[in-house]
Amino acid sequence: MDLFSFITLGGGVAFFLYGMHVMSSGLEKLAGGRLEQTLKKMTSNPFKSLALGAGLTIAIQSSSALTVMLVGLVNSGIMKLGQTIGIIMGSNVGTTLTAWILSLVGVESSNVFVRLLKPESFAPLFAIVGILLIMASKKSRHKDIGNILIGFSVLMCGMELMSGAVSPLAESPEFSNVLVMFKNPVLGVLVGAVFTGIIQSSAASVGILQALSLTGSISFGMALPIIMGQNIGTCVTALLSSIGVNRNAKRVAAVHMSFNVIGTVICLILFYGADAIFHFAFVEDVVSPLGIAFCHSVFNVVTTAMLLPFSRQLERLAYMLVPERKDQEETYAFLDERLLNSPSFAIAECGNMTVRMSVLAKDTLLTAISLLDNFDEKKAQQIVENEDKLDMFEDKIGTFLVKIASRDLTDQDSRHVTKLLHVIGDFERIGDHALNLLDVAREMHEKKIHFSKEATAEVSVLSSALTEILSLAMSAFEKNDLALASAVEPLEQVIDGLIDQVKMRHVERLQKGVCTIELGFVLSDLLNNYERVSDHCSNIAVCIIEIAQNSFDMHAYLNDIKQPDNEEFREAFKGYSAKYRI
Repeated sequence: MDLFSFITLGGGVAFFLYGMHVMSSGLEKLAGGRLEQTLKKMTSNPFKSLALGAGLTIAIQSSSALTVMLVGLVNSGIMKLGQTIGIIMGSNVGTTLTAWILSLVGVESSNVFVRLLKPESFAPLFAIVGILLIMASKKSRHKDIGNILIGFSVLMCGMELMSGAVSPLAESPEFSNVLVMFKNPVLGVLVGAVFTGIIQSSAASVGILQALSLTGSISFGMALPIIMGQNIGTCVTALLSSIGVNRNAKRVAAVHMSFNVIGTVICLILFYGADAIFHFAFVEDVVSPLGIAFCHSVFNVVTTAMLLPFSRQLERLAYMLVPERKDQEETYAFLDERLLNSPSFAIAECGNMTVRMSVLAKDTLLTAISLLDNFDEKKAQQIVENEDKLDMFEDKIGTFLVKIASRDLTDQDSRHVTKLLHVIGDFERIGDHALNLLDVAREMHEKKIHFSKEATAEVSVLSSALTEILSLAMSAFEKNDLALASAVEPLEQVIDGLIDQVKMRHVERLQKGVCTIELGFVLSDLLNNYERVSDHCSNIAVCIIEIAQNSFDMHAYLNDIKQPDNEEFREAFKGYSAKYRI
């Protein structure tokens, strides 16, 4: 090999890794929030977890990316360590698909249909279709598909460059002398682990090994330990990802490393022990890219089959390797920044956190309303704590969403980010109004003042209407239900009317001497907070509808739905007016 062969080899590796990155990123964007939804279907059944891990890795073509994702999820408290073990095992099986695709490089035949299976035949076609989708289509989904096809084509181009660059090695005696060293299985495992750790992709390092196998100088005996070592090397990504996370998240990386190291040790002992007894003839045979893909799959499937029944033991081992520290409080990350590597997944998790925020805001306000009739100091303290949590939710989610917004997002993901940024402010403000209502309830309790019988009845009707609009808005957000969202604005108009009526009736009672000015101030504070909560519910509902319709003119929307010819709005308004009458 001359200098230009080394340059070509380096360029081939660069093309291969870049193509792998582009294809993996495209697949991940295409999958979008479905990755998150799939993980939410996780059960304690290890076989379902195994299938889930394999399926997700096939979907995004990266076991390392999935493991990093799991580290982030455990660090954020979204998943538990035990839930990740089956997924990690499954990801090792799923990552073997790439090797099978790359093995098509070695296909040789004059048959036109068989030749079409060769990457050098179909990769250019993929590239043509991919660039047409990127340049001609306006839909982000089509562009993502184009990126996947282009990424695959670049990957296969890199594979061809590597194969061509290393072909002279077949005639090199120096290369043959180097290969003799790899007959030592321990050295083979070490080289496979180190090389994979450097490029941080077992699929890529297996592909490079497949390219080398085309020289005809690699035997099964040399390839097997290298393949085993490559599985250990891919753990480097998870280990790097575990820096700076809580101890439970570090255990995810520990499980990943333990699984691959234990599997490698057992398989080495079993294989070379059996070879010493039965003297396998194929060990000295030249291995092909197809043979490497087969060995890669068999190793991962066998390792998974052996260790799957010992998932609990692997979890205990992780706790032994990363023990609890009594002298240090556990670090807790609200939304781990490692999730930013998978924007669609991160957005979906922000959505889940925002749903939790909405439930907390609703419960806090309803608790505050209940204190108006029956004050309880424990509930009052809970409202204060919940309001602090809502402030934290808004700060953390908002900061995280701003970081996500700077990433390359699909149109759907961009709209989702916009919606979340809008509603978290409304949820936080509802918490503030709950705190204000707590002050009203505390003042009435401490001063032992009560509304008149008429005012109490009016506030009760108003509280019922506010409870319904709150439930409508929160359910509409959680389910992204446009029908529920559309029902909010008519009720908001009814609540505005009720508040005006209560104010007028209070003035009448004040003139008759039935009510006092002091109670008037208290009632005014209560009504102002009720009105603002109702407005925030309206903001949430309108945001849901506007984002779904890809329109952001809130005032125009509100004007349109309140037009006299809007029969649906008028009917809903009449229904709520009849239901909440004072």
